[in-house]
Amino acid sequence: MKKLLVAVAIVLVLLVGAIVALPSLVPADRIKDEVVAQVKAATGRDLTIAGKVSVSAFPSLGVEVSNVALSNPAGFSTKDLVRLGALDVKLKLMPLLSGRVEVDSFVLVDPVVTLEVDRKGKANWVFDTPAAKPAAKAETGKEPAPAASGGSAGLGDIVLGDVRIQNGRLSYIDGPAGTREDVEAINLAVSLKSLDDPLSVKGAVTWRAKAIDLGLNVAKPRALIDGKSSAADIMVNAETVKLSFKGDASGGAVPGAKGALELSVPSIRNLAQWATGKPLAMEGSGLGPFSVTGQLAAQGAKVALSGANISLDSIKAKGDFSVDAGGARPALKGKLDVEALDLNPYLPPEKAVNQGGGNASPPASAGKPGKSDWSDDPIDASGLKAADVDFALSVGSLTVKKIKVGKSALHVVLTNGRLTADLTELALYKGAGKGRVMLDGSQPGIGLDAAFNLKGLQAEPFLTDAADFTRLEGTGNFDIAVAGRGRTERQLVSSLDGKGAVSFLDGAIKGINLAEMVRNVTTAFTGGGTAQKTDFAELGGTFTITDGIVRNQDLALKSPLLRVEGKGSVELPPRTVHYRVEPKAVASLEGQGGKTDVGGIQVPVIVEGPWDNLSYRPDLEAMLKGQAGKAINDAIGGKAGGLGGLLGGSGGSSGTDQQKTSPLPINPGGLFGR
Repeated sequence: MKKLLVAVAIVLVLLVGAIVALPSLVPADRIKDEVVAQVKAATGRDLTIAGKVSVSAFPSLGVEVSNVALSNPAGFSTKDLVRLGALDVKLKLMPLLSGRVEVDSFVLVDPVVTLEVDRKGKANWVFDTPAAKPAAKAETGKEPAPAASGGSAGLGDIVLGDVRIQNGRLSYIDGPAGTREDVEAINLAVSLKSLDDPLSVKGAVTWRAKAIDLGLNVAKPRALIDGKSSAADIMVNAETVKLSFKGDASGGAVPGAKGALELSVPSIRNLAQWATGKPLAMEGSGLGPFSVTGQLAAQGAKVALSGANISLDSIKAKGDFSVDAGGARPALKGKLDVEALDLNPYLPPEKAVNQGGGNASPPASAGKPGKSDWSDDPIDASGLKAADVDFALSVGSLTVKKIKVGKSALHVVLTNGRLTADLTELALYKGAGKGRVMLDGSQPGIGLDAAFNLKGLQAEPFLTDAADFTRLEGTGNFDIAVAGRGRTERQLVSSLDGKGAVSFLDGAIKGINLAEMVRNVTTAFTGGGTAQKTDFAELGGTFTITDGIVRNQDLALKSPLLRVEGKGSVELPPRTVHYRVEPKAVASLEGQGGKTDVGGIQVPVIVEGPWDNLSYRPDLEAMLKGQAGKAINDAIGGKAGGLGGLLGGSGGSSGTDQQKTSPLPINPGGLFGR
């Protein structure tokens, strides 16, 4: 027994001596030359080791090198793909002899990795290597055995000790775009006792002068490698954004994750400026704090967020979202319920009309015809084919400038380039409405099919908030349907067909008394005070649209002592108007809603011209041929030679006598002369 122990001791001494002597038996220069040759053969790149190479075998098998560089091929702006200040690798010797890998230390000091795409689109991380030889079949004539499916079989029982990256830098250069991004001060530490123990990665990087703390924890790394699941969490913490995930991660061919997600952004504006390097090009005071919490489920190309609570500035919302990017087009589906949506913080501020307090002077071009016109450029509807969407939005209230919208709901479906937007609920100034807009971009150009119905709108508060227009009272009802298709704006507008009806009930036109103006022809076109108004029981009419021409034949205003009728057209393609309004003062006090054919004085008004330069004028010829002419003729009487004498015709008294006997304050020529 004693001799056996002596023999074992001698073997151990010889083995330790051999290990200690091993580095001197294998020169470092030979190791360096072999590594350089192998890298050249494998990558086609030059590996340069300018510093010292040292090899140790006891108490750990280790290699230390310094000043290492892996070159780029010709044509790139930087010389090297990778540069290392120093590399220190040490493996525990005794576990290695038994087939276990225990890393005593793995330290990268001052690593610099520069990823670059040149102007021709070639990436420097793509290596031009010789084609690999066919598998063993070339020599044996048999197919090679398939690789083992166990993901951790080749790793064995790996143990990581001191694994660190010190003061690293990662750069990305985009030659075609002419941009460069640098992530600096990369410091990471990895802890892993075994594949069955928790993996921990902690560290920090600096991007655009701001530090970002990073953290990763995986409870069972071996499970992920074997395609199973493990508890995991991720943390990203910076001054401008905080992100955390806690849940389960799964490995395998299609990795995934499921768990609680939290995202917090103190200011979207600050985040955007940090991410892009320039201020956000958006007026308004909004886009401040933003946060999202919910349950994240990701598997391959599918990502879903359920039970989401979203906060943006003062806006609170709840919803569910999912994205599937695995098909021909991304498929987005979701719903969002918003308590109160105020868009004013995201709109540019309104400019004051006049800082001095009066009405501002109109611009120099006011009153001149504009140059706006429909475009003849092809309509690009490709955006309708970018994704498939099924999204529902509901709001408790909506505020846009001064306009206040009540509870409303919108459902949008986009499939194969066809968009359908259903306004299933709309509460607007005590009115209720529904509508649908369909856009078809599946063929060249775009198709439009829209319908809208709104009843009970209170006109005065709505028009006041929408356009500061305070001169119309009443309850508005709208029913509109229109459809068309075209490859350009002009073609689309020229193809529009449809119909509709608009009416205002039990209201008034404020600032004008049409009945009195028609009775007193002298002031018919000089206006009245703002305290005046024209009450009506009904104001409205129907219209048709054919080939872009809007025609109305039954405009009617029913009011005490006044009836107003109108008809004409609005030509959308040339942007012109041809319209005739016929107000009529009647002798009946039958009241609003009475007969429309009661006799009275008519003063027709013609409205015509381009949209941006409309003209208004009385139809003198029609007026003098109608009841107005008869009334004037009766008032003057036959002694004055009738109407013909007033207008300078032959017969009757002279012009001097006419002026003496005429009951009108001025002669018709002065009143109606152009």
